[in-house]
Amino acid sequence: MADDNGGRDVAAAPESRGAAHPVNAVARVDSGSTVSAGTAVVPRDALQNPGLPPHRPRVTDVDPKKERTAERWVYSLFYLSLAGSLFTIVAYFAFPIEENSPASTRANNLALGIGISLALMALGIAVVHWSKTLMSNHEMIDQRHVTSGSPETRARAVQIFDEANKESGLGRRAVLRNSLIGALVVFPLPAIVLFRDLYPGTAPEPVSQLSHTMWEEGMRLARDPSGTPIRAADVTLGSVFHVIPEGLEEAEHKLEEKAKAAVLLMRLRPSDLNELPERQGWSYDGIVAYSKICTHVGCPVALYEQVTHHLLCPCHQSEFDVTNHCEVIFGPAARPLPQLPISVDAEGYLIAQSDFTEPVGPSFWERASVDND
Repeated sequence: MADDNGGRDVAAAPESRGAAHPVNAVARVDSGSTVSAGTAVVPRDALQNPGLPPHRPRVTDVDPKKERTAERWVYSLFYLSLAGSLFTIVAYFAFPIEENSPASTRANNLALGIGISLALMALGIAVVHWSKTLMSNHEMIDQRHVTSGSPETRARAVQIFDEANKESGLGRRAVLRNSLIGALVVFPLPAIVLFRDLYPGTAPEPVSQLSHTMWEEGMRLARDPSGTPIRAADVTLGSVFHVIPEGLEEAEHKLEEKAKAAVLLMRLRPSDLNELPERQGWSYDGIVAYSKICTHVGCPVALYEQVTHHLLCPCHQSEFDVTNHCEVIFGPAARPLPQLPISVDAEGYLIAQSDFTEPVGPSFWERASVDND
């Protein structure tokens, strides 16, 4: 069946094309083992498994003094990480950012950067040093088998965890374990303090704060950025105005207010508008006002196509139809742009009838209205 040729056993080939051979046919080699008939060449000089190299003990394995020194280094670094996290929290309040003061911003960023870097770096170095000097470093081979939920498998899993605990020393090195736990517990606190302080606290909850804008009944619509009021007679067919509330410059947080209250103002033929029944009277002689903040991720919707009366968000190409209450006709935005009800005052200036009746911006702030659809 086989021919010795150059140190290889060659499986016999069929004598003719028409000869029938079973699919699971086998060929016998010199060693007496069998291989599949599909194996044409069986090498007899295959590499042998060299095994694992002999274990080389570390200095901490043979010298108890060095082991204690390494342990002291590790828990000292854990405590240093803990101190870095606490320093970050203290620095956030000790170096406040003052309005119109770049120096205070730099000092705050520097202090926070030092604290966070210290906490991260000390924690990382401690874990690496622990693994290299104190944890077991014997090379082992873990044979992979098909897993199952048998009691033997679960018992073996418990045994593996117990072995890992013994090899790492986590169970018997109380100072290491406690310092690690302390560092990990304190480490997230700076992030909690920093992110929580982003909420100014002037409203019962952030959702309520973001659900309302500066617009109110009787407030005039003004040009952005000059702040001059807009007469209805100034808005011609096909024109578009970038609008802000009058008096925005005097607002305490004008950038935050502008980010929520920015509006686009357009004039169409009244016959082109397909107004919803509940929004009758929200426009004036074909003039409509919609939020400039895209309902996808909050980009400014700043492109107006006069012929089709479509608004385009340049970030992700969401497109809104002004003639049909700014419904979404293309792109990832999930909801129409909120409409600002407008009218005119006795002097002919455009004014708001009220604030927006729904939250502006990304749709995740409109969960209640999404659930009601």
